Amino acid sequence: MKKLLNVLYVTNPDYYLRKEGLNVVVTLEGKRMGRFPIHILRQIVCFNYMGVSPDLMKLCMEEHVPITFFTPYGKYCGRVVGASYGNIYTRKKQYRLAESEASLDVARNMIYAKAYNSRKVLIRGRLDHKETLDCERVQEAIDAMKTWMAETKACKDKDSLRGMEGVIARLYFSVLDELIVKQREDFYFIERSKRPPMDRFNALLSFFYAILANETAAALEGVGIDAYAGLFHTDRPGRASMALDMIEEMRAFVVDKFCLSLVNLNRIDKRHFEVKENGACLLNDKGREIALNQWNKRAQEEIIHPFTEEKIKLGLLPHVQAQLLNAYLREDIEAYPPFMMGG
Repeated sequence: MKKLLNVLYVTNPDYYLRKEGLNVVVTLEGKRMGRFPIHILRQIVCFNYMGVSPDLMKLCMEEHVPITFFTPYGKYCGRVVGASYGNIYTRKKQYRLAESEASLDVARNMIYAKAYNSRKVLIRGRLDHKETLDCERVQEAIDAMKTWMAETKACKDKDSLRGMEGVIARLYFSVLDELIVKQREDFYFIERSKRPPMDRFNALLSFFYAILANETAAALEGVGIDAYAGLFHTDRPGRASMALDMIEEMRAFVVDKFCLSLVNLNRIDKRHFEVKENGACLLNDKGREIALNQWNKRAQEEIIHPFTEEKIKLGLLPHVQAQLLNAYLREDIEAYPPFMMGG
């Protein structure tokens, strides 16, 4: 299990990765900067332009260690993965489920959990920072979200569910800025901006949503589920719709709380961002290094999983949810249990 937590992030754009025996070697202009046995890694995430040697790609495919490529600014490029050893019957059930009315039940569960977790983040923030935020404004959003959560349970089709998800997300994001209580001049949140992010907090959200989506896609593929065949997000070439479905329930707890802590605990500041000519705001090299270091530390934190009631490392959460979805597809459990944060 500890092996699953080992992700190698390559953040220097000038680093090059090559194979040396059964090891991953990171070099800079021919000089060795680091060496990692392949058997301790579950994934390699690259933010470099220099790339990876063909020999290392082959080794990683043979050892089932996916390599994911981002630009130095966090834009997802693609993944190198080995042969799929997933159960064909599992995938056939997934495809049949995606085309059936039963997929709406799973999608409803996921969006209900998304709303539940988002609302819990607001409730926790209101309690922790009641002296500094507009409690009435936050409470109004909390109450409205509860009403819409009830509506999702009775939703009759996916288009309506997508509309409800949009309303819930707007309610949540409309008051998220209240939870930023430090560095207010440099960090603020007016609205969600994605392509590209237009402020520092949106830059953090976009960066780590992409990381979480990649980790979730890898977890799904690891249990034999097609990360590209979604139940809620519409299928589109190149989009890992099933991974995007699953991260909906984890976004607020895993990413949003983490990004708020980075800012409110002064672990990152305006020096760690850069603004491009088109107004896009992005993490710079030092910012990515700091943020990823904190992300890896948080992955080691332990939580009690609400369904299994077992203590797990937070970094394993996508893998546990993938296993639960797989159990549902195999009919080992009656329904897919989305992640819903406790406490």
